[in-house]
Amino acid sequence: MIRVGTRGSALALAQASWVGEHLSDAYEIVTIDAVGPVDDKSRWVSTLERALLDGEIDVAVHSAKDVPAELAGGLSLVAIPPREDPRDAICGAPSLSALASGARVGTSSLRRAAQIRAARADVEVVEVRGNVDTRLRKLADGECDALVLAVAGLVRLGRGDAVGGILEELVPAAGQGALAVEARPGSVPVAGIVDTEDFACVMAERELTRALGASCNTPVGAHARWLDGGEAELTAWVGRVDGSVWIRDSMRGEVDGLGGLVAERLVSAGALELLR
Repeated sequence: MIRVGTRGSALALAQASWVGEHLSDAYEIVTIDAVGPVDDKSRWVSTLERALLDGEIDVAVHSAKDVPAELAGGLSLVAIPPREDPRDAICGAPSLSALASGARVGTSSLRRAAQIRAARADVEVVEVRGNVDTRLRKLADGECDALVLAVAGLVRLGRGDAVGGILEELVPAAGQGALAVEARPGSVPVAGIVDTEDFACVMAERELTRALGASCNTPVGAHARWLDGGEAELTAWVGRVDGSVWIRDSMRGEVDGLGGLVAERLVSAGALELLR
């Protein structure tokens, strides 16, 4: 019996169940409660890591974008399954450009807020928190005119119908759309759920954010994708939260080390000063 640890939200349970079903015919979902703010993603990760180290669970399932650059000692990301669409979606409108001046755009993400302001300085970014259903209800109740959410979360919850458009102009968070399976190396057979290309892309994105000292609460985007010929392309975005100044860069090459190379270019262009 493989014990799969997760937080108790609908999205987290859906993700953990998928991993459990693809790991073993015999698995158990173990929900772990974290003490502290619900929106503190790092606290959720560290609570699941403690359960792993204490032997309460065999694997932990996270949204890869929530996992800090540094893991607890003795643990590793042992699998990245096939990635869902990593892009951001707008709900309630077909695009950012379709919004009227002064429209209220809801998000709880500093990265999304910064990029929305950079693209449309004339709209108002408002904080909208809660799980996916709660946020969509707030949109329906008129608390905002549009809402930005991850495509992957909507699809995994069967709410793909809420996608009004895809925001190609926004660079996703590192790891967005991917699940991360954490465990003690070699403790659980995970080869059957590893997507080697997606694993490499997520690691390149994480390498970039680690080099910049960024977290899931930093206005940094990083998205790697495979190209024909075996090369990868990594696109990154760094900016001020108010959207007034930003840097966007893209580089192609061997995926190994690509995150570090793009991070060096961003630092040379002043990224660390922006993040301060």
